[in-house]
Amino acid sequence: MGFNTSLLHGAAVNDKFGATQPPIYQVSAFSHDSAETLEKVFANRSPGFSYSRIGNPTVDSFEKRIAALEGGIGAVACSSGMSAVTMALLNILKAGDEVIAGAGLFGGTIELFADLKQFGITARFVDEVTAECIEPLINERTRAVFTELIGNPKLDVVDIKSVSEVCHANGIPLLIDSTTATPYLVRPFEHGADIVVHSASKYINGGGNSIAGIIIDSGKFKWDSEKFPAFDGYKIFGKFAYLAKLRNGFWRNAGACISPFNAYMCSVGLETLGLRMERICCNAKALAEHLQTLDGVTVNYPALEASPYHGLVQSQFGGRGGGILTIRAGSREKAFRLINSLKYALIATNIGDIRTLVIHTASTIYLHATDEQREKAGVYDDTIRVSVGIEDINDLNPFI
Repeated sequence: MGFNTSLLHGAAVNDKFGATQPPIYQVSAFSHDSAETLEKVFANRSPGFSYSRIGNPTVDSFEKRIAALEGGIGAVACSSGMSAVTMALLNILKAGDEVIAGAGLFGGTIELFADLKQFGITARFVDEVTAECIEPLINERTRAVFTELIGNPKLDVVDIKSVSEVCHANGIPLLIDSTTATPYLVRPFEHGADIVVHSASKYINGGGNSIAGIIIDSGKFKWDSEKFPAFDGYKIFGKFAYLAKLRNGFWRNAGACISPFNAYMCSVGLETLGLRMERICCNAKALAEHLQTLDGVTVNYPALEASPYHGLVQSQFGGRGGGILTIRAGSREKAFRLINSLKYALIATNIGDIRTLVIHTASTIYLHATDEQREKAGVYDDTIRVSVGIEDINDLNPFI
């Protein structure tokens, strides 16, 4: 199947009444014929659902569709993208462990790593997540490498294959936040990634109407009990060990579940992901090319020939650079004046919407970051992030 066909038929809705969309099971709990049946369901010895914090048919359908789209063995949906990042990491890490991460991460993720310090978990940041940069930092305490595939808002691109080879040579997994890339640009598991997370609130949903996150497991990483002792009790699940531990541990106990309604909305949005991303990528490149011709404006977009990531975009993403670009306007005052003068772009902090959205990054998503953190993330006082939508490009071209 082609990409768009797989969105509709790759993990077909299985409804006894023939519904073309999964029904919304907006309930807290599920009744059963006997106490013995509920006992088996609760103990994971029989299929079924007991309580929506643990499992729900609408959510289950969404998880299966995303897992199939990414080529994973299974997925766990979460209440938000940040929840997905947190659960994906805490399923692996414990006090005393270290994780290597890119310095250009989304501001909220950097703040999360700061929060994890009080639990004895250390993040060691690198300016660029490359094989050459991460290898010298790997030591006996390193338990994972975490990175965004396309940095938000730095827009640096990670070579998954070379980074994953270094990770696997040292017995550690590579976790990829692929929110800004989406499966339309690349399926990270095919290049060596082990765990993929998405803020499904963004491109997967597409309509800006729901908060959601999801974690997908490749099932390929071998969880060594000596390095990851918490996985020892999950060996019986084989390649499903990561998912089994996640569902029976932090995710379940933290109450990080997604609501059935939000899962439904993300399932609906998912079906047009290919069509939206095709238009968004075309618009973003055309807009970036137009803006770089203007005096006094510096444009950052990975698919531009001037970008240091242009070659990697060609080989890894088939030439598509995604839907985000950044502009440096010259000063904070000019950036604000530019933002306030736009006709069609909305001033909002989301990305991946069908509408074009703009924000001043330093005063919003990097408000709590240090000057050093901002600089390493490509955030300056005059930086504007543009999440390009599906509007007619002729309406977006007179952007300034």
